[in-house]
Amino acid sequence: MPGQRLPDVGRDDDGPIPPRGRVIVADDDVLLREGLASLLTREGFEVLGQAGDGTRLLELVRQYVPDLAIVDVRMPPTGTTEGLQAASEIRRLFPSVAILVLSAYVEVDHALELLSSGDRIGYLLKTRVTDVAELIDAVERIAKGGSVIDPFLVQRLFAAHRRGDPLAKLSAREREVLALMAEGRSNAGIVHKLWIAEPTVEKHVHSILTKLCLPETDADHRRVLAVLAFLNAS
Repeated sequence: MPGQRLPDVGRDDDGPIPPRGRVIVADDDVLLREGLASLLTREGFEVLGQAGDGTRLLELVRQYVPDLAIVDVRMPPTGTTEGLQAASEIRRLFPSVAILVLSAYVEVDHALELLSSGDRIGYLLKTRVTDVAELIDAVERIAKGGSVIDPFLVQRLFAAHRRGDPLAKLSAREREVLALMAEGRSNAGIVHKLWIAEPTVEKHVHSILTKLCLPETDADHRRVLAVLAFLNAS
């Protein structure tokens, strides 16, 4: 109708709708980097910049201090651990910045080193990027203070400690629950995955922590770090 003001697209009653998070994407593969940036933008994230090497990544983080940095492990000039080194530097200088590391390979030592640095951290294989729902779920969990570990990495950790394994005292169901805990899932997330009641999950978690002599805590990332520390030391 004449004189009637149409609502602004992308605004709510109090102003612009805020993004789901401010992100920087770093990968030397231009197609993957552009694809990730486009996907995150479509999902409501604000992509502040892109980097093809660790030096540029650090420049962008210093400039914008994003909520999250998505980092490839192997970047120029040598294609070895430049991305991981940049991620460690970001964690040292800007501990509030969440970090999601992407890798084409299962690099257990590198993953453990990074994951032991605290919360708001994640390690995923690049094959997970093709599952949009799983990737966005991981990004949101990390941004909210959790930790996310690729399920295949968890399997490798378990396999590496199978002989003389203190985990042998756990039941098959407790191992399933522990694997999901190590992926960074909350009790509610474990309920959704295993289709069992939440009190049952709580009972399993309590039993796992008791059998492994680990202190109970409500903080999901501490559960993950405790499990990783135990696996790494055993």
